[in-house]
Amino acid sequence: MTIKLIIFDCDGVIADSEGLSAAVLIDLLAALDISVTHTDVRRDFVGRSFPTVAQTIRQHFGKPLPDSFEADYRARLLDRFTTELGPTPGFMAMLDALRIPFCIATSSSPQRVAHTLHVLGLTGRFAGRVFTASQVRHGKPAPDLFLLAAERMGCPPAATLVIEDSGPGIAAGLAAGMRVLHYAGGVHLRGHDPLALPDRVRSFDNWDDFPHLLMDLQEGTAIP
Repeated sequence: MTIKLIIFDCDGVIADSEGLSAAVLIDLLAALDISVTHTDVRRDFVGRSFPTVAQTIRQHFGKPLPDSFEADYRARLLDRFTTELGPTPGFMAMLDALRIPFCIATSSSPQRVAHTLHVLGLTGRFAGRVFTASQVRHGKPAPDLFLLAAERMGCPPAATLVIEDSGPGIAAGLAAGMRVLHYAGGVHLRGHDPLALPDRVRSFDNWDDFPHLLMDLQEGTAIP
C-alpha cells in the first residue's frame, strides 16, 4: 500500500536530544548515589516515558526517588534544551522537501515536546499533529500511540510509515501494523553498537538517504 502518512518520533529522530537527556538524568541520579552510564540509558530508558523510567530505576536500585525528582529533571532538561538543543543533522532540509503528510508520536511529555519544537522553530510545522504517551493507556512498545496518531490523521496503519530510533518505538510501530525505518543518526547512537533489528526494518543514519528509502518503500523494492 502507498505510504500516505509518516509518523516521526521526536527525541533522537527530529531533535538530537537524547545525549542531553542522558547527561541530565545521570547527573541527577549521581547526586542520589545511583550510578548509571550512557550505555545503561541507551539500553533501558530511550524510547520510554519518564514515569516508566523512574519506576525502572526504583525497582532496579531499590531506592526511593524524591518527590521532586521528575520536576527537577524536566526543569533542568528544558534549560539545557533552550541553550544546547539542535535538530538531527539534515532533518530540516528533508522536512522542507517532504510532500507526504506527517506528524509526531512521542513518549515525551506535552510540555517537553512543545518546548523542543519551539526551540527548533518547528511549532508551526507540527501544529495540531503532535501526539504523546499521555493520551493513551499504554505507551511504547505497545502500539496504542501510533494507532491513535494514524486514526487522528485519517490514515490506515498499513499506509503509515514510522521513523524511530529506539527498540520500544520500533516494536510499537510493528505491533501497529505499520512499516518502520530505524534512524541511527542521533548523537546517542553514532559510534555505538547497532541496535538489533527485526529483518523487516531497515536502518539509516543520514537524512539525505531518506527520500531514496521512501521511494523504495513506495515502489515495493525495499523491505516491507
